[in-house]
Amino acid sequence: MSSSPADLVRQFHLALGLDARSTPTEVPPGLAAHRGELLAEEAAEVAEVSVSGPLDRLAHELADVVYVAYGTALVHGIDLDAVIAEIHRSNMTKRGPDGRVARRADGKVLKGEHYEAPDVAAVLRRQGWVPGGAA
Repeated sequence: MSSSPADLVRQFHLALGLDARSTPTEVPPGLAAHRGELLAEEAAEVAEVSVSGPLDRLAHELADVVYVAYGTALVHGIDLDAVIAEIHRSNMTKRGPDGRVARRADGKVLKGEHYEAPDVAAVLRRQGWVPGGAA
């Protein structure tokens, strides 16, 4: 059995009879809202524990965010690994050809003049998404 987050979450969804799609699809508003609420709940728990600790609880909450994010992608039929690869490709263009990185005062890496925005729509189209498709 694979230990990739996508495979593990798919196994969970199928075992518990939860939504799992294989093609990117708009879902009913109620389901979309529910998934958003689950993500917000998990993100709030990360924000809380990231300041107060302990580290094992932070690790747990971070994993919960990833798990729910992969579940939300699965509900929508999105291959999240492919989307993450495209975001990574784009993020790597934030470093200029000279290797320099522009940063904000707090250390956040900024988009430089060589930055290439991610083309997530193209990734989804390769997965079978038809923009404007019905739920």
